[in-house]
Amino acid sequence: MLEVGRIAKAHGIRGEVIVDALSNRPGRFSPGSVLHTGRGELVVRRSQPHGGRWIVGFAGVEDRTAAEALRGEVLLAEPLPSRGGELWVHELVGATVFDSVGTLLGDVTAVQSNPASDLLVLADGALIPLAFVTESSPGRIVVDPPPGLFDL
Repeated sequence: MLEVGRIAKAHGIRGEVIVDALSNRPGRFSPGSVLHTGRGELVVRRSQPHGGRWIVGFAGVEDRTAAEALRGEVLLAEPLPSRGGELWVHELVGATVFDSVGTLLGDVTAVQSNPASDLLVLADGALIPLAFVTESSPGRIVVDPPPGLFDL
């Protein structure tokens, strides 16, 4: 399961919530979508974008009190098929990174969010911007970093 959002707070009196989306696929919050939480499944009844967030109403959540009880819940969903060029965090972590001439750089231990470009975090602490990824296959990533990136 992938984390696709987090419920920030209740919105209004009809059981709607504000969701901070972590997915760039708006269909994750389309009516009929099933999202999973630590409390079980939530089915999206209605949704609309709202100032960089989403207003979402879930089936069975009919009033503000029920919506407030969902505050802080992490929303999970099944992975969707990749579209060309997409990189998924769960596929990157644990992969081995090589440069374009085949030099082993290390294994990815995490992906760190960064405004300019998310960063691959290697086991030795090195950081590589995702912008330098030229090839990705299961368990293997090839990067083309600029000269001197690892000289610091």
